[in-house]
Amino acid sequence: MTSPQTPTDFAAESIAQTSNFAREKSTVAIEKGSSALGGSLDFLSQNAISRSLSNSYNYFQSRREALGLPNPGTVDNIASELSRGVLLTNLIFSGLRADLTKTTSVNPLFQVSHAFSQGSQQLPPYAFAAIYGSSKVFMQATLDSDRSLQGRFNYRWNPSFVTKTSTQIAPGATGGAMISIENDYTGLDFSASLKAVNPWLFDDRLTGIYIASYLQSVTPRLALGLEAVWQRANASEGPQAAVSYAARYKGDDWIGSMQYLASGAVQTSYWRRLTEKVEAGVDLNLQFTGLSGAPGGGGGAMMGAGGAKREGVATLGAKYDFRASSFRAQVDSQGKLGCLLEKRVANPVQITFAGELDHVKNQAKIGLGVSIEAAGEEVMAEQEKAQNAPTPPF
Repeated sequence: MTSPQTPTDFAAESIAQTSNFAREKSTVAIEKGSSALGGSLDFLSQNAISRSLSNSYNYFQSRREALGLPNPGTVDNIASELSRGVLLTNLIFSGLRADLTKTTSVNPLFQVSHAFSQGSQQLPPYAFAAIYGSSKVFMQATLDSDRSLQGRFNYRWNPSFVTKTSTQIAPGATGGAMISIENDYTGLDFSASLKAVNPWLFDDRLTGIYIASYLQSVTPRLALGLEAVWQRANASEGPQAAVSYAARYKGDDWIGSMQYLASGAVQTSYWRRLTEKVEAGVDLNLQFTGLSGAPGGGGGAMMGAGGAKREGVATLGAKYDFRASSFRAQVDSQGKLGCLLEKRVANPVQITFAGELDHVKNQAKIGLGVSIEAAGEEVMAEQEKAQNAPTPPF
């Protein structure tokens, strides 16, 4: 026999029926809303205008890929074959130097090094560095005896996109801090980069230095690009902007490049491989700041005003690779003659001799360095196996 329904039970049953009805109605409304939203999105992607734009883009991409244009590199490295491969840029040193490097792993890469120097005005007496690298991550930290700290952290999001960060902290009255964030994208036939140095967004005005560059291959041999710089030192000053242009042409065994800077300078370079072991090149820098019609003539260049300036420097260099050594020599129009000899006397030991003679100032620099790279047999075997492994995002 069923017990009579109490008022409390009747109220609970009514509330449950009302809740179920509201839930069903809400589900129907959500489905209708999703259907309406999907219909609106379909309209945005399937109308005549979007289809025409999509077809035009796909046609342009197919024609672009059919050209087979190579990647031209970056604007910063537009003349790297000469500046880094032949000339003595950032390689000349004076005094005595010793570098001790220990590699404990190859994949992932882990390396520590100790650097000692004496009699040098550029290098600190001691510096310790540690490096870690994998296919996606690269980290480096350096601490020297002057308490200056430098750090780098790079991350590869995909094979085409890499983010690079670096920081530097130097104590003392002349010291300071610097941080930079750079994003590099490498396409099939172009390279794009966006870099910020000491960015600050929390004042009334944006401050820092911001650099954007783009280099595009227009033919299999010719690449054109530009670089834009925007900067503001502090919130009380006005912004400054400048645009530079770059061109690069690659022949069968030679490369020529030219850059026109907003400051009125023109930089040209020519690199050529004479034989399998011999490379040579010439670099020419011309400065026209402050002249009539040149940038900076009506109030100074981007970094500050100055008087009329017309000067130029030409540098000629050559490099010869021996079986276990390499020799570089260069001479410029300012009367400087320099040379660098790197000799590997044993598998882990390399000796470096650097010399520079300034005929105009009657000054000379001589440097001698020894580099020792230590690695165990397991690391050497691992290094041979990892030759085809992806490199870290340096």
